[in-house]
Amino acid sequence: MDEAKGEITRLAADWMAGDAEAFDDLIELVYDDLRRIAHRHLERRSSAGALDTTSLVHEAYLKLARVQKAAFKGRAEFFAFCSKAMRHILIDYARRHRASKRGGELIRVPLPENTAAVESDLIDLMAVEGALEKMEAQNARMARIAECRVFGGMSVPDTAAALNTSVRTVEREWARARAYLYHALESPGPEADPT
Repeated sequence: MDEAKGEITRLAADWMAGDAEAFDDLIELVYDDLRRIAHRHLERRSSAGALDTTSLVHEAYLKLARVQKAAFKGRAEFFAFCSKAMRHILIDYARRHRASKRGGELIRVPLPENTAAVESDLIDLMAVEGALEKMEAQNARMARIAECRVFGGMSVPDTAAALNTSVRTVEREWARARAYLYHALESPGPEADPT
């Protein structure tokens, strides 16, 4: 297991150094993990759209293949990066879908851990994205934590490793992020200050 983690880190570093073969080897090594991440993203959708797990992984592959510069200190950072790419693909898809169909079908995602009694388990992906953008303007680290937890389905320890911070900091900031997201998604008025 540790050997595979080290291999992921090495291949990611080689890829960023310009080794195209390392990128292909990396994707082959992590393909099943990417499918699991994609599945987590898609299981939060309320409807079956044109994207399925395989399509999302392939779209992410194309997006990742265009990356010129990134630094991955480890496996968790790489998977957080991949999850973020998938999130952006789904958001772009939702925007295109809405543009093509005024008032189009909403893509909905659940807030994990049922921390707040939300009237519906599912929330609009675009509303989450808007709330995350506002959160990021106020507290970038808290937004990254929310992104890893909500979209990446990452555990607290994996989130801490990906963001190079302590588990305690992730736990504290995640509690604040959940409260902020709950307020932002349930209240039509201005969001609370996440700082």
